[in-house]
Formats: sequence, C-alpha cells, structure tokens
Amino acid sequence: MAKTKVLMVCLGNICRSPLAEGILKNKVNPDLVDVDSAGTSAEHAGELPDPRSINVAQVNGLDITDQRSRQFIKSDFDKFDFIYVMDQQNFKNVMQLSPSRESSKKVNLILNSIAPNTNAEVPDPYYGGENGFKNVYKMLDEACDQIAKELNTNANA
Repeated sequence: MAKTKVLMVCLGNICRSPLAEGILKNKVNPDLVDVDSAGTSAEHAGELPDPRSINVAQVNGLDITDQRSRQFIKSDFDKFDFIYVMDQQNFKNVMQLSPSRESSKKVNLILNSIAPNTNAEVPDPYYGGENGFKNVYKMLDEACDQIAKELNTNANA
C-alpha cells in the first residue's frame, strides 16, 4: 500500500510549517504517512527552522533540526495527497500554481481541520515573541491531532 503524503506550507518554511511537519510526524505511523513542509517563498531555502520554532518544539519533546527550508513547487501537487496551508495569502499562492481542479482539492487551510469552513489562519509568529510561537504550537498541535485521526482512520480502512 502506498504511503499517504502530507505537505505543510507557510511563507518561509522556517516557523509554522516546520512545526506542523514535526508535530504531525510525531502523531502518525511513519510506515503509512510521510510528512514534509515547504514555503511559498524561497527566501530561506536551505535554512534550519527559526530558533524559536526549534525551541518550542524541543520544549514539547520534538526535534525538528533535521528539516531545511524549501520552496513549494508545482510538482508538489503530484507528490502529495494533502496540502495544508497556514493562512489565506499562502493558500492563494499555492492555488495559483495548481495545475487542475483535481489538484486544487488537495489544498486546505490547516485550521479548517478543527473548525471546518471558518478559513481561520495560523498567525505568523516571526515578528513576535516567544508567546507567539507557543500559541502557534498549540494551534498546530490541535489541528494535527485531528489530521492524524483522519489519516489513521483512512489507513485502517
């Protein structure tokens, strides 16, 4: 059976999406689900996650220091089954690259997993302090709990 492939997307792939990747990886069976992350901007390509993301992940028992930022590319639509985006602007940026209506169906705002159809956004903590990263972690942890439940249910079907 093929693995389910999930992609987390934010702007720079150094704050929110690396956290989402690390959190979801910790909640799913790695034999059944692959998780990756990317950013709609190439500004931080090749860089480690933001030290504040690394710190909040470590405080919660996760190590995300094996991740490196990369830019979202059109072929990601072919590689991934689900694409979770952190906010409206990045959602628009991803959708502009979508090659088809079918591909577009793979994309959703991550918080819609816990608050369907609200299109709520995960705030970018980059210009804020430590509390912003803690808040983002909590939001993503809750969303990833729900995503993991859905993925694990589908994998056992």
